[in-house]
Amino acid sequence: MTETPRTRPIPSDRFKAFIDAVVAIAMTLLILPLMESISEAASAHMSTAEFLDEHSGQLLSFGLSFLLIATFWMGHHRQYRDVEFVTGPLLWINVAWMATIVWLPVPTAMIGQMDTDALQAVVYIGTLIMTQVTTLAGWLYLARHPELGSVSAETVRLGAIGDLAAIILFVAALAIAVLASPNGYAGLLLLLLSDPMSRLLNRLLRRRGDDSPRPPAEASS
Repeated sequence: MTETPRTRPIPSDRFKAFIDAVVAIAMTLLILPLMESISEAASAHMSTAEFLDEHSGQLLSFGLSFLLIATFWMGHHRQYRDVEFVTGPLLWINVAWMATIVWLPVPTAMIGQMDTDALQAVVYIGTLIMTQVTTLAGWLYLARHPELGSVSAETVRLGAIGDLAAIILFVAALAIAVLASPNGYAGLLLLLLSDPMSRLLNRLLRRRGDDSPRPPAEASS
């Protein structure tokens, strides 16, 4: 059966270039609240030391979100490096991924300029969780459509496990942030455990696969 234009795979070159442009714009937007704060500080005749002290939270949230977006982009680049074609569903998965990246400067500005509360943590870390969820959705789609590129099954498997580990750690960090509000963002340090968590999940899934019952061997004729 001939594929319709909506489902026919298309080359991934423009898709990857568009992703890069969206990420670059989102990273640039992170700095805008700080630029406004500098203008206000100049009008108030604040010294550099006073500015850095008063806006330390804003600077920290900028640095954290900039690092996270950069990490997400590098992971996305590795995920789609060997993907040669994309389909409509895969494009929409990535549109959802881009939406989380573009939205992240908003909760970042909240952290830097508003009083911290539990809902703010839900908005910020919840956005990070959704970024990982859409990335995981991409891996699962690629696992079902290996014809879209030359991504090995093991690469897809390890990528999905890595995203699952990150989701678990982000959820734990969200619980800490809500329970320990307004000083709970330190729970994001749990992300330093991403590699150990990925290795643990990998071992558990391999063990589960080894323990699963196998079909009986066919009797020899």
